[in-house]
Amino acid sequence: MKFGIFYELQLPRPWVAGDELRLYQNALSQMELADKLGYDHAWVVEHHFLEEYSHSPSPESFLAAASQRTRNIRLGHGILQLTTNHPARVAERVAVLDLLSNGRCEFGMGESASITELTPFGRDMETKKEVFEEAVAAIFPMFKDAGSEHHGKYFDIPLRNVVPKPVQKPHPPLWMACSQLPTIERAGRHGFGALGFQFVSADAAHAWVHAYYNAMTKRLHKLADYQINPNMALVSFFMCAKTDEEARARADGATFFQFALRFYGASQNRQRPAPYTINMWDEYNKWKRDNPEAQEAALRGGLIGSPETIRRKLKRFQSSHIDQVILLNQAGKNSHEHICESLELFGREVMPEFQNDPAQAAWKHGVMSGQIKLEEIDTEAFTDRYGKLAINVAPAKAAG
Repeated sequence: MKFGIFYELQLPRPWVAGDELRLYQNALSQMELADKLGYDHAWVVEHHFLEEYSHSPSPESFLAAASQRTRNIRLGHGILQLTTNHPARVAERVAVLDLLSNGRCEFGMGESASITELTPFGRDMETKKEVFEEAVAAIFPMFKDAGSEHHGKYFDIPLRNVVPKPVQKPHPPLWMACSQLPTIERAGRHGFGALGFQFVSADAAHAWVHAYYNAMTKRLHKLADYQINPNMALVSFFMCAKTDEEARARADGATFFQFALRFYGASQNRQRPAPYTINMWDEYNKWKRDNPEAQEAALRGGLIGSPETIRRKLKRFQSSHIDQVILLNQAGKNSHEHICESLELFGREVMPEFQNDPAQAAWKHGVMSGQIKLEEIDTEAFTDRYGKLAINVAPAKAAG
């Protein structure tokens, strides 16, 4: 099992001068620490206009900076939005990061799930899947040592040689954002690694692992000429401390993260309120005061607890054959000091036990070679992306 760290670069209100500078510099320091501790991957999102929830519109810049402060950790676009970026610009950015990091780039792709992001770039919810798939077809010829052209419905690109080329051949490992659980099966069908941005139980993980690998081995349908990447990663809320009580006290950001997802998700097409009309942190604290039991339940989920508690939970994910667990530590107002202490404690006392797992490698080889036949599990019971302990939120109206 591999372990990643995950960044939305959240910044709840109230904002004061220097907050964004501190946010970025702390995140870089955390990534440098994770590299020294032996974490496998660092993933950074691309989002636009999402106040408080994500201040990360330029992951390629952040990851380029991280590439100069780290040596071994893989640097992942988790993800680049193919709907709001031109295919040539995507290919260029991926190649440059691969060069700067000496071949450590991971190329995650996605569509965006909100008209707040899509509309300013001339895209919409109805066609975003088509745009995504056409962009995939346009991008991968650009990594080859020749010129390429593309003439389609959404992109018309004359013959050009996109330079530079990535270090990794034929290209960095490919991933697809799976913001809704059924897209995990879609990622498998297209041969992409699945970046599962949801927070599911080990039972649900077991079912979706089967759906993913069955789609890849039985129903593979590549969108272009690329190398498949059979890997399934799931994001989990995370905070490790000496005791469960201390970990939960430090992990308030995990509940804020869930609150923001539910708050936005309840709006049509996940549209965000107009700028400066909603204070998400105030809304969250109102909800928390009214729902103390729900908040406590949410903090019992994920990988939040002592090393022994997290070790016990990880063993269940290990039995589900998850390839990578991505740890969401930077959320809400979780402090830099607590995030670093959490990374250190987990990296020292838990992670080494799970990182080298010959049984997982043998299982995957058996599945991909056809020696192991996986059961077709009905995933209908496992479609809630938030999990059994998740909170419920009704969106508030913007201030008039």
